Amino acid sequence: MKKVRIIGVPEHFNLPWHMAMEEGAFEERGIDLEWTDVPEGTGKMCQMLQNQETELAIILTEGLVKSITEGNPTKIVQEYISSPLQWGIHVGAKSPYKSIADLKDTKAAISRLGSGSHLMAFVNAKNEGWATDSLSFEIINNLDGAVTALTEGRADYFMWEHFTTKPIVDQGLFRRLGDCPTPWPCFVVAVTQKFIDEEAATLNHILEVINNYTLEFKEIPSIDRTLANRYGQQLEDIKEWLKITRWGQIQTNPQTIEKVVDTLFDLKLIDKKLKPDEILQTFSN
Repeated sequence: MKKVRIIGVPEHFNLPWHMAMEEGAFEERGIDLEWTDVPEGTGKMCQMLQNQETELAIILTEGLVKSITEGNPTKIVQEYISSPLQWGIHVGAKSPYKSIADLKDTKAAISRLGSGSHLMAFVNAKNEGWATDSLSFEIINNLDGAVTALTEGRADYFMWEHFTTKPIVDQGLFRRLGDCPTPWPCFVVAVTQKFIDEEAATLNHILEVINNYTLEFKEIPSIDRTLANRYGQQLEDIKEWLKITRWGQIQTNPQTIEKVVDTLFDLKLIDKKLKPDEILQTFSN
């Protein structure tokens, strides 16, 4: 049995992986897939890939592109979620801010530098016409840290996936002022170059299994109830999320990568541009 480590956020997007593992689909291929939740998100996962603490990660496209540009020996091997991520823009329940425009020149809570919450704060600022060179941040590590920071007033707003954060809004701890969707497909499968070089056949088996699961995931009977129960979500929220979420089974389009690179470069979040073939791993049949 070949042991392979994989990491991802503890969110509803990743249920197909857990179902495949629980049903023994990887073991049938001789693979002992060991999943670790990383609630801190993409910045932490990039670090773990760089440090060879994992072989695979289900990770945000823009965060990984930034990390690869900075020397992380990792590649994107395929798209995972083909639809944009809906980043909710949240403030504390007692915050004086009523609109996204009110947040100009305030402090954003972010999980860590290089994370999606960090990078998307720049995308949102650009959308709003704010100066992006004067944004200020409070590092809060994870969702619990964000609740504390916004409640105590150490930060003014927090961007995190709309539906993951919805229970906190429902509890009355956060108010959501709006959403900022990513301008590209949101999650990719990232793999260390070492694993690609040494275990290409194992990697192909893993991708075949997960693609079989995601292809028919929405058709599973009562999958909406399963997701709602497992992730503590309201059924109507999960139904809405399923409507707008698409899983991908093919490699990310090079034009998509060019758009991510250009956006990060224009926002001064990277200082050089890599070509798509330096970021994407393609396999010949």
